[in-house]
Amino acid sequence: MSTGDRDEQMWNRVIALHAQVEQRLTAVLQRTHGLGLSEYRALGFLDAAPDDELRMQELANLLGLNQSSVTRLVGRLDAAGFAHRDLCPDDRRGVYTVITPAGRERYLAARDSYRATLGSALDDAPEGPALRKALG
Repeated sequence: MSTGDRDEQMWNRVIALHAQVEQRLTAVLQRTHGLGLSEYRALGFLDAAPDDELRMQELANLLGLNQSSVTRLVGRLDAAGFAHRDLCPDDRRGVYTVITPAGRERYLAARDSYRATLGSALDDAPEGPALRKALG
């Protein structure tokens, strides 16, 4: 078997593990906290950001989303009262997303579920323990 074949097989296992873990995380967050996975991650990035805000483009880059997807995501967070948009005072074209107290509360309430589910999903996956050891 060539190196290319092994690399491709390894990559396919990583993709399969990623999909399995994401499915479990999505189910728990939605069922328990009423959040989608991207919404949870956005709130996490906003919670960790200086001044609790990020430019829309920064948030899109952190989430791996395009501009229109992050706009829809922030719209959902805004409608739920978890974040709001704010114009940059120095550059009126710049738009920030700012986490609200309710958004921080929801994120913190969901974080333990997310972490517990992530840990158990990795432990349950055949590749999980080996991956942890390799990265560890």
